[in-house]
Amino acid sequence: QVQLVESGGGLVQAGASLRLSCAASGRTFSSYVMAWFRQAPGKEREVVAVITRSFGSTYYADSVKGRFTISKDDAKNTVYLQMNSLKPEDTAVYYCAAKKGLAIAVTMQHLKAAAYDYWGQGTQVTVSS
Repeated sequence: QVQLVESGGGLVQAGASLRLSCAASGRTFSSYVMAWFRQAPGKEREVVAVITRSFGSTYYADSVKGRFTISKDDAKNTVYLQMNSLKPEDTAVYYCAAKKGLAIAVTMQHLKAAAYDYWGQGTQVTVSS
């Protein structure tokens, strides 16, 4: 089992920055894919950013490209999501997810929530206008 714990959410004004952290514990795998998803009230869960642990390949949703950065610290088993220039439409619960298996590049499969094996409890991000 792998446990994922998110932190770093909060209430900020538009234009501000936040950094989310996702700490993995338990049976951590040397090769897996990590992702951040978000879910706003009344909307489906959507992928925000993905990173492959082995090769560091990344993917960003168009809505966050240029503003968000996903990164990893393998020594700490932690993945980060740096969010800059936040907008009210970024308001959502942000979830960290992990998928077992080696991946060189991010594929379409990695953009789907159903593909992931482990999930964190979520952290609320609220951006006021």
